[in-house]
Amino acid sequence: MINNKIKSGELKVICTEDCGNAPKKQQLKDFNIAFAKNDLEFLMEYVTDDIIWNIVGEKQIKGKENFEEELRKMNTDIAEELQMTNIITHGKTGAVNGVLRFDKKKNYSFCDVYTFSSAGKKAKIKEITSYVIEVV
Repeated sequence: MINNKIKSGELKVICTEDCGNAPKKQQLKDFNIAFAKNDLEFLMEYVTDDIIWNIVGEKQIKGKENFEEELRKMNTDIAEELQMTNIITHGKTGAVNGVLRFDKKKNYSFCDVYTFSSAGKKAKIKEITSYVIEVV
């Protein structure tokens, strides 16, 4: 059930409630909000220097500099709404799925699978595999 609506600047964030005792879930929630808002400074703080980003069916980006460059290329549309349906974490892995809606009526359903540098609470993201589908 989606019942946690947060207005974050111009971005409307819709997310399922959490028990409040899951730091990696909060980290992934914050990371996805930063992605939708093009907050590069935040994103770069939470990835390892050797980050690997697999965008399934498109490309693989390796390294923090290339990751940042790819994010800058994507900084053309402004997201209006981010809906995160599920945020799942266990040990060194996590996943988020949902829908990202843009002002130009573009909608993207996504599922991102994350691997962290360790199972620790402050671990950085070392790999992301993104499945993205444009939907009407």
